[in-house]
This record gives sequence, C-alpha cells and structure tokens, in this order.
Amino acid sequence: MTDRSIAVTGLNATDNPAPGVAVLRCLRDSGRTERLVGLAYDALDPGIYAHEIVDEVYMLPYASSAPDAFLERLCHVHARSPLSVLIPTLDAELPVFIELAPKLQSMGIALALPSREQLEVRSKANLARFAQRFGFQTPETLLLTSIDDLRHAERTLAFPLFVKGPFYGAKLVTNVEEARAAFHATVAEWGYPILVQACVPGSVREERNVVGLGDGRGGLLGAVAMKKLAVTDKGKAWAGVTIRDPELLELTRRFVAATSWSGPFELEVMLGHDRTYYVIEINPRFPAWVYLAAGAGQNLPALAVATCLGESVQALSDYQVGKVFSRIALDQIASVTDLERMVVHGEWRRAKSATKEK
Repeated sequence: MTDRSIAVTGLNATDNPAPGVAVLRCLRDSGRTERLVGLAYDALDPGIYAHEIVDEVYMLPYASSAPDAFLERLCHVHARSPLSVLIPTLDAELPVFIELAPKLQSMGIALALPSREQLEVRSKANLARFAQRFGFQTPETLLLTSIDDLRHAERTLAFPLFVKGPFYGAKLVTNVEEARAAFHATVAEWGYPILVQACVPGSVREERNVVGLGDGRGGLLGAVAMKKLAVTDKGKAWAGVTIRDPELLELTRRFVAATSWSGPFELEVMLGHDRTYYVIEINPRFPAWVYLAAGAGQNLPALAVATCLGESVQALSDYQVGKVFSRIALDQIASVTDLERMVVHGEWRRAKSATKEK
C-alpha cells in the first residue's frame, strides 16, 4: 500500500445508484496499491460505510453551489491523503471539475474526465445536433425553456414521449396531463432547459448500452456492450447481460473518433423494430453497471487510472459474452460513531496499518 490515493465521487447506492461504488469495487479488485478514497455529498450515502472497498471518506460541499469551498475541501483531502487520480462519476459535478482541472493537475492530481468541448457536444441539449453532424440516428428531441414550448411539443410530437432534465431523469408520459405534470416536476428539480424526446419507432424496442474509455486522440482503449434485462421504474438497469454486437461497437468507435473522447463514457442506445440503432443519451462518465465490464474481463476504471498516471497500457478488444449482473439491495451496517464522524467532522479514515493488513 502506497501513500498515494485514488479518489472517486458518487457514493449513493439506492434504487438509482451513482457509479462510485461500482468504480471502487473495480479498483479494489484490480490489485492496485493506492489507498481508495470516497468523496460523498450526503452522510447517509451507503458507499461511505462499505469499508471493504474504501479506505477513507470525505464529505464535499455541493460543487455548483460553492466552488471556492469545493476547491478548499479538495485541497484539505489532498493534504490528508495525497491524491494521484480523481475519478468524478456524477454529471452535475463535471463542469466544476473541468474548471478546476488545471489547478488540481498543478497539485499532482490527474483526472479521468472529458474536456469542456466534449462535455457540451454530447449534452442532452445538443444531442440532436451532434447526431445530425456525425451521421448518428437519434429520436426527435425538442428543447423547452417555457410552458409555451411544451404546448408546441405536444402538437409536434406523438405520444408517448420522454420528458428529461438537463442532467438526470427521464419520465415516460402518455398524454398531455402527464406531460405537463412531468414538465413542472422536472423544472422544479433541475431548472431549464427541459427536453422532450420522441420514442423510438416500433412496438418492439430493445435497449443496449456500451461502457467505454477513450484515449483522447480518437482511439478506443476498451468497450463492453450489454443488453438490459430488467429496469427500475426510472428506467435504470437492474440486470443485464454482456453481448457481442459488432455494429454497436463500431458505432462506439465512430463516436470516439468523431469527438477524440478523453476518459470514460456510456452510450445508451435503442434498437428499433427496423434494426436501426438510435442514440438516446451519451453519458460523460462511468455508468453504475461498470462492474459488469470488469466481470467480463475489462476493468475499465483500473485502465483509466493507469492511463491518467501515464503508465504503459494496451487497448482491450475482447470480453466475455454472456456475463450477467443482477443488482442487489443490501443493508449496509455501520456504527453510529461512523455516522457521527461524517456528520460532525465530515471524514472517516481507516488507519494505514489496518489497510495494509487486509
């Protein structure tokens, strides 16, 4: 165990889990010797208390509400546990991390994240323009900034529709009343803009996702495709199976080449009844199901860390097909002392000697 650390954000693990716990599991399984640090936004995030995968946890202020305090807290974490790599896993925090990247890099902290231009070009608001520019198919999508825009969308697109927030959330609506309720609820949670997206044509649709890692020069360092087998009421994957899909992987290579993508990403696509792939979303970070990729032979978070540190790496091209993940909800047991530490002091650390004995 070295004195250097790898930090990962996003320790929420409810029915709509953040990716942090899965990323930490991948890193723990990889055999890397750095200490693993969790960065949390809520003292009740279950990943805080998963002591088998994390050596230290620090609370962070919300990045968007207090950027100065956010940077100050990261400096405190770095002073306590020198960071070699930081992997953000939440869409909403990425703009702040990109802004702070030069400062953090000057402190010796490498980050696994895209550039600001890459973040913007694949955003929900720009996805239709991106698809048209590079020859991808995507369902018709309208950008809404007022209730009048919603009324126009109701006249333009046929139900059912998806109402989406700028960062998270996709509500399926089947009529005007549901659309307006979802619109107002999403505005209240995320603000504008709101997106309305048509469903993929056909009654038989199949959702497939790809997790990948770009080298920042147009090359693909690794990618694993899976088909969703079960989803939550929010449409999040609860079970899935790795598949062999050359056409989907070629689409992934085209995306990486078109953007020179740097770092982790996830493509969410829908296979229409006409066997056409429609890109639904492009997420600029690891997904919560990334542990499946490691289980299938591509430990992409570990590869991302090695890339950030300038280590010699080889692109991964193969993985095991037919590997299944089925998510499980567990009661994470911890002492009230641990909770008090997070609430009062905002941090929890395992003694380094104890870490070495694991």
